[in-house]
Amino acid sequence: MSIAGTSLGTNANAGPAGVIGLPPVAASGLTSEKSVWASISLKERVEWVARFRQLVAFHQPRLCELICEETRKPAHEALLTDVAPLLATCKWIEKNAGRLLRDRELSDAPFWMGGIRMIERRVAMGKVGIIATWNYPVQLLGIQLVHALVTGNTVVVKPSERTPKTQTRLLEIAMEAGLPMNTLSWVGATREAGQNMLLTQRFDHVIFTGSTEIGQKVAAQLAKTFTPATLELSGRDSVIVLEDANVKQAARAVWAAMNVNAGQTCMGPRRVLVLDKAYDKFCEHMAKLAATAKAVDLIDEKSATLCKELTSKAIAKGAWDAAMLHGDKAQSRHVEGDGTVADEMISRRFRPTALLHCQVGMEVVEGRHFGPLVAIVRCVNLEDALNIHRRCDQHLTTSVFTRDVRVGQLLADRLGATNVMVNDIIMPSCHPAASIGGRGASGVGYSRGEEGLLGLTRPLYVSSSKAAIAKMVKPPPAWQLKFLSKFLRWWYGAGDVPAMMAARMQAASEVIGVPVNMSPDRGLPLVDEPSGPKPIVHSSTGFSAKAG
Repeated sequence: MSIAGTSLGTNANAGPAGVIGLPPVAASGLTSEKSVWASISLKERVEWVARFRQLVAFHQPRLCELICEETRKPAHEALLTDVAPLLATCKWIEKNAGRLLRDRELSDAPFWMGGIRMIERRVAMGKVGIIATWNYPVQLLGIQLVHALVTGNTVVVKPSERTPKTQTRLLEIAMEAGLPMNTLSWVGATREAGQNMLLTQRFDHVIFTGSTEIGQKVAAQLAKTFTPATLELSGRDSVIVLEDANVKQAARAVWAAMNVNAGQTCMGPRRVLVLDKAYDKFCEHMAKLAATAKAVDLIDEKSATLCKELTSKAIAKGAWDAAMLHGDKAQSRHVEGDGTVADEMISRRFRPTALLHCQVGMEVVEGRHFGPLVAIVRCVNLEDALNIHRRCDQHLTTSVFTRDVRVGQLLADRLGATNVMVNDIIMPSCHPAASIGGRGASGVGYSRGEEGLLGLTRPLYVSSSKAAIAKMVKPPPAWQLKFLSKFLRWWYGAGDVPAMMAARMQAASEVIGVPVNMSPDRGLPLVDEPSGPKPIVHSSTGFSAKAG
């Protein structure tokens, strides 16, 4: 099979298929041969990143045209949410790759290791497969590609079937920046090509970005050969609006975030949990924004249909369309059929919709859609909001709106997300040093930022010493062993150990209500047995009852 000027054949040693009806699985094991690309210096690889950045910047008008053509996003979004983050990441890597990937000497070796010197080196994983996604075709693929290549890996890409022109052009630019032969290749932009790539080629790491459903299938396939993976799957996350929040700012942020890329962003808001005292004012601001909405094109009819069905079901159960609350103009536009449920059922168009007065149990609150639709829920208090938030098992990012930034920061640990944004949505995740990682069904591993860069390497530990192990050919004399035992006890246990243990035993006694003493021979705690009949333990249940 010819791929980008190279020949990639099926592994002759492929074993039996792991999935019924699929071709044989590629032989397990690691690609051990070091590539030409991995052999050149990090400095030269960083220079390639700089050339790639310059070419992407030069060709960005054409890249933006292709993005708009294939995804139907507006030109300003193509430039600012796709191309700009990739360029910023390249600059960040040029500045920080040397610091993150250089050799590091490990300090604080124990004295008894006898002068061993240890170096940690970050080396390439080997051969990395990237199964690209369509919603941010330049940003997501480009960052993954740059991370994989600057760390010395060879890369095989499966472009998305929905954005083949955009991503093929991006890959061509990467080649034009000056890569050695066989460093970068790509397969066809079809679903079948991606499946075949995993089944017939051997990888040391695979990056997949897409839905949880497909991600589970990819993970199951890779598990058969113990191939590590980064799975960047979708989130179904929340925005939490506290009582002291600037509700106008919060409403504008939610509306912008649910509309960017027509709501087709993995970390876009699915539900807004508004505390009671802020709820009415927040809904007023959302209604004003929703009244201006016009229908947008989603990636396919299936996505649009799901959003319409969820909207209809929620309204039937008592939810309100925010656009209907702001004047006759909005009402007339709804009737005329600008992407509404009634008039656009067979198309891929959908009017961005904020649903007010949603209740837990409505499907739309679960957030399993991928489009410009958000459920707004009134919450009695913060604990109520957190309970609703935790009902979801897919967390990428969560936003908190409050005037007290410290409150939002303290709340972050309780939200279960990797990225918590105080008084903002989506935008902070574009910081090139910040990583993205899913929790639960939102994925495995980290992409982007420092964690994403290091995740495409493996640590190699190289030591030098004077055969310290040779000293253990014979056991030490008894006097040496006795001295060493006393020395280790002093070295690692320095301090008034008896006093420390006595204090801990006293605390334990107060907690359990039974005297606790020290064992005279081994220094272990002893619990005094209570007087009276001893308990009889039933072997079948483990429960005990007093005799008598």
